Amino acid sequence: MADHRLKGKVAVVTGGGSGIGRAAVLEFARNGAKVAMLDRSIDEAEKVKREVEQNGGQATVFECDISKPEMVEKAIKQTVEQYGQLDIVFANAGINGAMAPIETMTIEDWNQTHEINLRGTFATVKYAIPFLKDRGGSVIITSSINGNRVFSGIGFSAYSTTKAGQVAFMKMAALELARYKIRVNAICPGAIETNIDQNTFPSDDLKEVQIPVEFPEGGQPLEKGPGSAAQVAKLALFLASDDSDHITGTEIYCDGAESLLH
Repeated sequence: MADHRLKGKVAVVTGGGSGIGRAAVLEFARNGAKVAMLDRSIDEAEKVKREVEQNGGQATVFECDISKPEMVEKAIKQTVEQYGQLDIVFANAGINGAMAPIETMTIEDWNQTHEINLRGTFATVKYAIPFLKDRGGSVIITSSINGNRVFSGIGFSAYSTTKAGQVAFMKMAALELARYKIRVNAICPGAIETNIDQNTFPSDDLKEVQIPVEFPEGGQPLEKGPGSAAQVAKLALFLASDDSDHITGTEIYCDGAESLLH
């Protein structure tokens, strides 16, 4: 049940139209926050907005491709113009991107994954800081077990590098922004049932570098299967709320012990 832990707060969620972002938007709104979705898929985000409103919450949608810094800056300004403040930033949008051997991965594919996942996160945090400084707030970044605990995803060199980079950036930001009472943390999900695979592009030559490893049964020890976006959203709610008011500079794994096995 909602307990209105975020009443009076305004949240920005990138990639709010689907997956973990959608679940977080619904969770934040259920708990009293006004939520701005920054998404390049306007139609999907509008569906989530209607769902929020049907449940008595408030949400708005701004078209935003986080690989374009000028769109991020504009959307965050529009959020503050509409709601008058900013308290929570969930830098969640990202792609798996190209999945290829390092030797054959194109520079363009490498750059695209970095521009969306890593530079997009940087831009989201950068342009939010002026509006968070006066009141303090919470920044949450969706990273991954990949690049932090798991390195067995052959072909995912670009993705894993961006996810490791997000955690390093989070720690730098947490220390720099602590004087403003801005907390910065990261969530590292494991296998979660989302549609991110639509943004995964495996190459034909990937099998040439694959290592033939057979994992034991039960790759997700806790629940015998992938987690849900709603489970990640509950963690995001905790990090967004005052319940975590002394937690910053921390990556939290939400993977049912998957990364400890893999």
